[in-house]
Amino acid sequence: MNEEELLLLKLHLCGLDLKSEMQIANFLLTHESIPTKQELWSLLELSASKKEDLMTKLASRTLEQKLEKNLTQTKVLTILNSQYPEQLRESYRPPIVLFYQGDITLLERPLFGVVGTRQSTHYAYEALKHLLPPVVKQKMALVSGLAKGVDGLAQRLTLEFSGKTVAVIGNGLDISYPNENKALQSQIGRSGLILSEYALGSPPLRYHFPMRNRIIAGLIKVLLVVEARHHSGSLITANLALQENREVLALPGRINDPLSQGCNELIAAGAKIVLTANDILEEMF
Repeated sequence: MNEEELLLLKLHLCGLDLKSEMQIANFLLTHESIPTKQELWSLLELSASKKEDLMTKLASRTLEQKLEKNLTQTKVLTILNSQYPEQLRESYRPPIVLFYQGDITLLERPLFGVVGTRQSTHYAYEALKHLLPPVVKQKMALVSGLAKGVDGLAQRLTLEFSGKTVAVIGNGLDISYPNENKALQSQIGRSGLILSEYALGSPPLRYHFPMRNRIIAGLIKVLLVVEARHHSGSLITANLALQENREVLALPGRINDPLSQGCNELIAAGAKIVLTANDILEEMF
């Protein structure tokens, strides 16, 4: 990790907000040099008290310990690194720092996302069992959020079909959430890739998950929504994907099933209906 990346990591661990991180990253990308203290304060536009607080954090033993822990127990990818996915770099509010475990080269593969309800039914299982095998054979990687329900189901089936999966989580890599996916998270860490914007020890706070969803939308080329309620979190991810000009597909369901209402609404609004694996593959290639 070079000096520029180390500065971004330190500022990230100090809790700098994403907008400020992006300003620093843009400076580093443009100048390829560390900003002076005067340039740093000019870029951050902080109040006197916040400047003092940041300087205290940057010089603290606590930061040294966090830095050592995250550099020795995880791997770090910054937006300055050549391995950072270009599609994610060009997305809205891309993460400046990502912590990861596993095979980072999976981000070089064609990526498709699968999201859906946390209360998935047997219908979701049967549908994914039917759709995924031809897709994973194409050397693509499935991206999801390792959540309860459809997310974890899609990632578990991908591994069963000898495919590769990328999990984007809303907490530190040393924390398993939900706990029922602990073994799955460990398996993905060994044979796939786990990404997080959050340093080790960060809990799964509620606001982390919409932030997590924007990373999923930024990484993928195609998003498949499987079982989603009206106004569900999955539809938020779908809207983020649409804003990034990604293709959004949806699995149809019964018109009187609340868990299919969101998917049916997406289809009515113009999302492509998915009936076979070819419906996904046509959008990926």
